Amino acid sequence: MPTVDVVLPSLHIGQRKVVDNPARFKCLACGRRWGKTRVGTALDIEVALKGGRAWWVAPSYKMGAVGWRLVKELAIQIPGANISLGDRMVTFPGGGTVQVRSADDPDSLRGEGLDLCIMDECAFMKEEAWTHAIRPALSDRQGRAIFISTPKGHNWFYRLFQRGLDPEYTEYYSWQFPTSDNPFIADEEIEAARATLPDRIFRQEYLAEFIADAGGVFRGVMDAVGAIPQDEALAEHQYVIGVDLAKHNDFTVIAVVDIGLKALVYLDRFNKIDLLIQAQRIEGAFKRFNTFRRCSMIVERNYNETVVEILQARGIPVQPFITTNASKTSAIGRLERAFDYDEISILNDPVLIAELQAYEAIRLPNSGLMRYSAPDGMHDDTVMALAFAWNGIQNVASPLIVPPATKSKWAEVNGNNGASGSKWKI
Repeated sequence: MPTVDVVLPSLHIGQRKVVDNPARFKCLACGRRWGKTRVGTALDIEVALKGGRAWWVAPSYKMGAVGWRLVKELAIQIPGANISLGDRMVTFPGGGTVQVRSADDPDSLRGEGLDLCIMDECAFMKEEAWTHAIRPALSDRQGRAIFISTPKGHNWFYRLFQRGLDPEYTEYYSWQFPTSDNPFIADEEIEAARATLPDRIFRQEYLAEFIADAGGVFRGVMDAVGAIPQDEALAEHQYVIGVDLAKHNDFTVIAVVDIGLKALVYLDRFNKIDLLIQAQRIEGAFKRFNTFRRCSMIVERNYNETVVEILQARGIPVQPFITTNASKTSAIGRLERAFDYDEISILNDPVLIAELQAYEAIRLPNSGLMRYSAPDGMHDDTVMALAFAWNGIQNVASPLIVPPATKSKWAEVNGNNGASGSKWKI
C-alpha cells in the first residue's frame, strides 16, 4: 500500500501528554474548549489507519455529530477511504474502521470487538454503556479506552477518575485539564465566563473540578457522615425502617433510622434474589430492631405489592408508601432539610454517599413542577429508602430517647461489604 501523508490536528502540550502516556485506560477531566475532540478523533484515526477497529461514543446521536464532523475532515484526505454517512463509519483501505456511536441505549453497543474506544462526555452517559457493553468489547483485542468529559459531580466518571490517581490501578491514568491549558483560548474569554457564571458552574465547566453535591438537592452530605457510639444501649431505642423495593434492575434497600439519635444505623442493599428471600431479609431486619416493640416500617408498594403482602401476612406492621410526584417531593424535601440544618447523621457508605451527592432536581417544562431522580446510569435506591425512614420519624410524636451531645462525628463502624449488598454491624 503506498504511503499517504495525513494531516492530523496539531496537539498542544496537554494533549501530547495524553497521547504519549502508555496507560491502557485514560481519564481526562477537561474544561470546555480544552480540545478533547481533536485529540480523541486523532487517536481513533491513528488506530484505524493501522487496521484496527475504533469507536467514538457520545451520550446521544446529536452530540456525536461533533466527533463525526472531525472524523470526516480527516478521512477525506486518505485515498480509498469509504465514508458511510448513514452508519457514521469510515472504512480505510487497510481494513481499519472508525465509527461514531450513541450511548443512548447501552445494549446497542454490545457485540463488537474494539481496539480503541473514545467515550466523549462520558459523565453524561449511563454507566452501563461502559460496564455492560464497551468494557467487554475490549477484552478479546486487549483494546484501550479513553474517558473524556467535563465533570458532573461524583458520579461513575468521578469514580473512574479516582482509579487513575490510585497507584494500585496500574492500567489507569488520570488528568485534570482546565480550559486555560488550551493555549488557543484567550484569557479574557475565560475571565468573562468567570464573571458571568455561578461559581459552581464555572469551577465545573472551566476548571474541570468535581464539585461535591453537584446534583443540587442534598448539601453537606460528607458533613453528615457519622457512626453510632458503641456504648449506647441501642436495643432500647426506637426505630423507623424505610424499604425501597427493587424494580427492574434496581436494588432493594433497607434503611434503619434511630429516632432519638436521628441517625442512620443500618443499611442493607441487594438485588437479583427471589421475592420470598427479599421478604425474609426485610423481616429479619424488622425483628432485629423491633425490641420492646419500638420499630415501625415504611415500604414503597408501587412496583412490588407481593413483598408487601408477604410481610403483612407474617404480621409485620407495614405502612405502605405510595409514590407519586407529590409524595416523593414531600419526602425528599424533608430529607433535604435534614441535611441543610445538620439534623441527620448517616453511615460512611460509598454507594449511599454517591447517590446522595448525585441526586438531581429538574424542573418540568410544561407543569413547572420539580422532578427528583438519579442521573442517567445511576441508582437512587439508598436515597429513597433513607427518605422513607426519615419521613416516618416525622410522624412519631415523642421519641423514647432524647439525642445526647454525641450527635456530631462519631467513631467509624466496621463495615462488611459483600457482592450481594452492604451491611453495617452495630
